[in-house]
Amino acid sequence: MRALRILLILVVVLGGLFVLADRLAVHFAEGEAADKLRTTEGLATTPDVSIKGFPFLTQVVSGSLDDVEVGIKDYEADTGTSGQSIRIDDLKADMKGVEFSGDYSSATAATASGTATIAYDELLKTARTEETQLPLGVTAKVVGLSDGGNGKIKVAVKVSVLQQPVHVLSTVTVDGDTVRVHADSIPSFGGVQAAENEVRSITDFEQKIEGLPGGIQLDKVEAAKNGVEIAVKGSNVRLAG
Repeated sequence: MRALRILLILVVVLGGLFVLADRLAVHFAEGEAADKLRTTEGLATTPDVSIKGFPFLTQVVSGSLDDVEVGIKDYEADTGTSGQSIRIDDLKADMKGVEFSGDYSSATAATASGTATIAYDELLKTARTEETQLPLGVTAKVVGLSDGGNGKIKVAVKVSVLQQPVHVLSTVTVDGDTVRVHADSIPSFGGVQAAENEVRSITDFEQKIEGLPGGIQLDKVEAAKNGVEIAVKGSNVRLAG
Protein backbone atom coordinates (compact mmCIF):
# COMPACT_ATOMS: atom_id res chain seq x y z
CA MET A 1 0.00 0.00 0.00
CA ARG A 2 2.84 2.37 0.86
CA ALA A 3 4.43 1.78 -2.56
CA LEU A 4 1.09 2.45 -4.25
CA ARG A 5 0.70 5.71 -2.35
CA ILE A 6 4.20 6.79 -3.38
CA LEU A 7 3.43 5.91 -7.01
CA LEU A 8 0.20 7.92 -6.92
CA ILE A 9 2.02 10.90 -5.41
CA LEU A 10 4.65 10.72 -8.14
CA VAL A 11 1.95 10.58 -10.84
CA VAL A 12 0.22 13.62 -9.35
CA VAL A 13 3.48 15.56 -9.04
CA LEU A 14 4.62 14.69 -12.56
CA GLY A 15 1.16 15.50 -13.91
CA GLY A 16 1.26 18.86 -12.19
CA LEU A 17 4.71 19.59 -13.57
CA PHE A 18 3.52 18.69 -17.08
CA VAL A 19 0.51 21.01 -16.79
CA LEU A 20 2.74 23.79 -15.48
CA ALA A 21 5.23 23.29 -18.30
CA ASP A 22 2.41 23.16 -20.83
CA ARG A 23 0.84 26.41 -19.57
CA LEU A 24 4.21 28.19 -19.48
CA ALA A 25 4.88 27.04 -23.05
CA VAL A 26 1.51 28.22 -24.35
CA HIS A 27 1.90 31.59 -22.61
CA PHE A 28 5.30 32.07 -24.24
CA ALA A 29 3.97 30.98 -27.65
CA GLU A 30 1.02 33.41 -27.40
CA GLY A 31 3.41 36.30 -26.73
CA GLU A 32 5.69 35.33 -29.60
CA ALA A 33 2.75 34.93 -31.97
CA ALA A 34 1.32 38.33 -30.95
CA ASP A 35 4.65 40.06 -31.59
CA LYS A 36 5.01 38.31 -34.95
CA LEU A 37 1.48 39.29 -35.99
CA ARG A 38 2.09 42.90 -34.99
CA THR A 39 5.18 43.03 -37.16
CA THR A 40 3.64 41.20 -40.11
CA GLU A 41 0.50 43.38 -40.22
CA GLY A 42 2.22 46.63 -39.20
CA LEU A 43 -0.10 47.12 -36.21
CA ALA A 44 0.19 50.09 -33.89
CA THR A 45 -0.41 47.92 -30.81
CA THR A 46 0.22 44.29 -29.94
CA PRO A 47 -2.85 42.10 -30.56
CA ASP A 48 -4.27 39.54 -28.17
CA VAL A 49 -3.53 35.93 -29.12
CA SER A 50 -5.10 33.00 -27.27
CA ILE A 51 -4.18 29.42 -28.14
CA LYS A 52 -6.99 27.03 -27.19
CA GLY A 53 -6.90 23.32 -26.54
CA PHE A 54 -4.97 21.13 -24.11
CA PRO A 55 -2.32 19.96 -24.05
CA PHE A 56 -0.50 22.56 -26.09
CA LEU A 57 2.81 20.71 -26.33
CA THR A 58 1.32 17.73 -28.15
CA GLN A 59 -0.23 20.12 -30.68
CA VAL A 60 3.20 21.66 -31.27
CA VAL A 61 4.68 18.24 -31.91
CA SER A 62 1.97 17.55 -34.51
CA GLY A 63 2.72 20.87 -36.25
CA SER A 64 -0.89 22.05 -36.04
CA LEU A 65 -2.97 24.02 -33.52
CA ASP A 66 -6.68 23.28 -33.24
CA ASP A 67 -7.96 26.75 -32.38
CA VAL A 68 -6.33 30.18 -32.11
CA GLU A 69 -8.24 33.35 -31.23
CA VAL A 70 -6.88 36.74 -32.29
CA GLY A 71 -8.11 40.13 -31.08
CA ILE A 72 -7.07 43.49 -32.54
CA LYS A 73 -8.32 46.62 -30.77
CA ASP A 74 -7.94 49.11 -33.63
CA TYR A 75 -7.07 48.16 -37.18
CA GLU A 76 -6.49 50.65 -40.00
CA ALA A 77 -7.89 49.02 -43.14
CA ASP A 78 -7.20 50.20 -46.68
CA THR A 79 -9.94 51.98 -48.60
CA GLY A 80 -8.57 51.67 -52.11
CA THR A 81 -7.80 55.40 -52.06
CA SER A 82 -4.18 56.44 -51.65
CA GLY A 83 -3.42 57.88 -48.23
CA GLN A 84 -6.84 57.05 -46.78
CA SER A 85 -7.78 54.34 -44.30
CA ILE A 86 -10.76 53.39 -42.17
CA ARG A 87 -10.58 52.28 -38.54
CA ILE A 88 -11.98 48.85 -37.71
CA ASP A 89 -12.72 48.42 -33.99
CA ASP A 90 -12.51 45.25 -31.90
CA LEU A 91 -11.64 42.82 -34.67
CA LYS A 92 -11.88 39.30 -33.28
CA ALA A 93 -11.11 36.23 -35.37
CA ASP A 94 -11.27 32.54 -34.52
CA MET A 95 -8.69 30.55 -36.50
CA LYS A 96 -9.18 26.81 -36.96
CA GLY A 97 -6.56 24.28 -38.05
CA VAL A 98 -3.47 26.49 -37.76
CA GLU A 99 -0.43 24.82 -39.32
CA PHE A 100 3.06 26.26 -38.96
CA SER A 101 6.38 25.70 -40.63
CA GLY A 102 9.16 23.66 -39.06
CA ASP A 103 11.10 26.76 -38.04
CA TYR A 104 7.89 28.47 -36.76
CA SER A 105 8.47 31.43 -39.09
CA SER A 106 5.05 31.15 -40.74
CA ALA A 107 1.56 29.97 -39.80
CA THR A 108 -1.63 29.53 -41.83
CA ALA A 109 -5.17 28.81 -40.64
CA ALA A 110 -7.40 26.49 -42.67
CA THR A 111 -10.47 28.62 -41.86
CA ALA A 112 -11.26 31.79 -39.98
CA SER A 113 -14.42 33.59 -38.86
CA GLY A 114 -14.90 36.68 -36.76
CA THR A 115 -16.55 39.98 -36.02
CA ALA A 116 -15.66 43.66 -35.90
CA THR A 117 -17.29 47.10 -35.77
CA ILE A 118 -17.06 50.25 -37.86
CA ALA A 119 -18.09 53.19 -35.66
CA TYR A 120 -20.66 55.58 -37.11
CA ASP A 121 -18.32 58.56 -36.84
CA GLU A 122 -15.73 56.61 -38.84
CA LEU A 123 -18.23 55.61 -41.54
CA LEU A 124 -19.46 59.21 -41.70
CA LYS A 125 -16.16 60.18 -43.33
CA THR A 126 -17.36 58.33 -46.43
CA ALA A 127 -20.71 60.13 -46.70
CA ARG A 128 -21.39 63.35 -48.62
CA THR A 129 -20.52 65.72 -45.78
CA GLU A 130 -19.82 68.70 -48.05
CA GLU A 131 -22.80 70.77 -49.19
CA THR A 132 -24.43 69.60 -52.41
CA GLN A 133 -26.44 71.94 -54.61
CA LEU A 134 -30.11 71.15 -55.22
CA PRO A 135 -32.74 73.09 -57.27
CA LEU A 136 -33.78 76.61 -56.20
CA GLY A 137 -30.46 77.29 -54.49
CA VAL A 138 -31.09 74.72 -51.76
CA THR A 139 -28.09 72.82 -50.39
CA ALA A 140 -27.93 69.58 -48.40
CA LYS A 141 -25.31 67.43 -46.73
CA VAL A 142 -25.07 64.42 -44.39
CA VAL A 143 -24.33 65.51 -40.82
CA GLY A 144 -24.72 62.28 -38.84
CA LEU A 145 -25.20 58.53 -38.79
CA SER A 146 -26.82 56.52 -36.02
CA ASP A 147 -28.72 53.34 -35.22
CA GLY A 148 -32.17 53.36 -36.81
CA GLY A 149 -33.30 50.09 -35.23
CA ASN A 150 -34.12 46.78 -36.89
CA GLY A 151 -30.73 46.65 -38.59
CA LYS A 152 -31.13 50.04 -40.29
CA ILE A 153 -28.88 53.10 -40.33
CA LYS A 154 -30.46 56.49 -39.64
CA VAL A 155 -28.86 59.09 -41.90
CA ALA A 156 -29.27 62.73 -40.80
CA VAL A 157 -29.29 65.20 -43.71
CA LYS A 158 -29.05 68.97 -43.07
CA VAL A 159 -31.03 70.97 -45.62
CA SER A 160 -30.41 74.71 -45.89
CA VAL A 161 -34.11 75.65 -45.92
CA LEU A 162 -35.01 73.53 -42.87
CA GLN A 163 -34.20 74.14 -39.21
CA GLN A 164 -34.01 70.45 -38.30
CA PRO A 165 -32.18 67.67 -40.16
CA VAL A 166 -34.16 65.23 -42.28
CA HIS A 167 -33.71 61.62 -41.12
CA VAL A 168 -33.58 58.81 -43.63
CA LEU A 169 -33.68 55.08 -42.80
CA SER A 170 -31.16 53.22 -44.91
CA THR A 171 -30.14 49.63 -45.53
CA VAL A 172 -26.49 48.61 -45.21
CA THR A 173 -25.17 45.73 -47.31
CA VAL A 174 -21.83 44.26 -48.32
CA ASP A 175 -20.78 43.44 -51.86
CA GLY A 176 -17.35 41.84 -52.01
CA ASP A 177 -14.98 44.30 -50.33
CA THR A 178 -17.46 47.19 -50.35
CA VAL A 179 -19.98 48.33 -47.70
CA ARG A 180 -22.96 50.14 -49.23
CA VAL A 181 -25.56 52.41 -47.56
CA HIS A 182 -28.80 52.83 -49.58
CA ALA A 183 -31.83 54.91 -48.53
CA ASP A 184 -35.01 52.85 -48.28
CA SER A 185 -37.04 55.73 -49.71
CA ILE A 186 -36.38 59.19 -51.15
CA PRO A 187 -36.90 61.92 -48.52
CA SER A 188 -38.60 65.27 -49.07
CA PHE A 189 -36.29 68.24 -48.64
CA GLY A 190 -38.70 70.93 -47.59
CA GLY A 191 -40.86 70.60 -50.68
CA VAL A 192 -37.91 70.97 -53.02
CA GLN A 193 -38.42 68.80 -56.11
CA ALA A 194 -35.20 67.01 -57.03
CA ALA A 195 -34.44 64.04 -59.23
CA GLU A 196 -33.88 60.73 -57.46
CA ASN A 197 -30.28 60.55 -58.60
CA GLU A 198 -29.64 64.03 -57.14
CA VAL A 199 -31.07 63.02 -53.76
CA ARG A 200 -29.28 59.68 -53.74
CA SER A 201 -25.99 61.39 -54.49
CA ILE A 202 -26.38 62.78 -50.95
CA THR A 203 -28.12 59.98 -49.02
CA ASP A 204 -26.40 56.95 -50.56
CA PHE A 205 -22.70 56.15 -50.26
CA GLU A 206 -20.26 53.27 -50.15
CA GLN A 207 -16.94 52.39 -48.55
CA LYS A 208 -14.38 49.93 -49.85
CA ILE A 209 -12.51 47.97 -47.16
CA GLU A 210 -9.36 46.15 -48.20
CA GLY A 211 -6.28 44.63 -46.63
CA LEU A 212 -7.84 42.97 -43.58
CA PRO A 213 -5.38 40.84 -41.55
CA GLY A 214 -4.27 37.62 -43.18
CA GLY A 215 -6.50 38.17 -46.19
CA ILE A 216 -9.84 37.64 -44.40
CA GLN A 217 -12.85 39.04 -46.24
CA LEU A 218 -16.09 40.84 -45.41
CA ASP A 219 -19.06 38.47 -45.10
CA LYS A 220 -22.07 40.27 -43.61
CA VAL A 221 -22.90 43.72 -42.21
CA GLU A 222 -25.67 45.06 -39.98
CA ALA A 223 -26.38 48.38 -38.32
CA ALA A 224 -26.21 48.22 -34.52
CA LYS A 225 -26.16 50.55 -31.53
CA ASN A 226 -22.56 51.77 -31.73
CA GLY A 227 -21.84 51.28 -35.41
CA VAL A 228 -21.98 48.83 -38.27
CA GLU A 229 -21.20 45.31 -37.10
CA ILE A 230 -19.38 43.22 -39.67
CA ALA A 231 -18.76 39.51 -39.93
CA VAL A 232 -15.58 38.30 -41.60
CA LYS A 233 -14.46 34.93 -42.88
CA GLY A 234 -11.59 33.40 -44.79
CA SER A 235 -9.69 30.28 -45.74
CA ASN A 236 -5.96 29.66 -45.87
CA VAL A 237 -5.54 32.74 -43.69
CA ARG A 238 -1.94 33.79 -43.15
CA LEU A 239 -1.16 34.58 -39.52
CA ALA A 240 2.55 35.15 -39.96
CA GLY A 241 5.36 34.76 -42.46
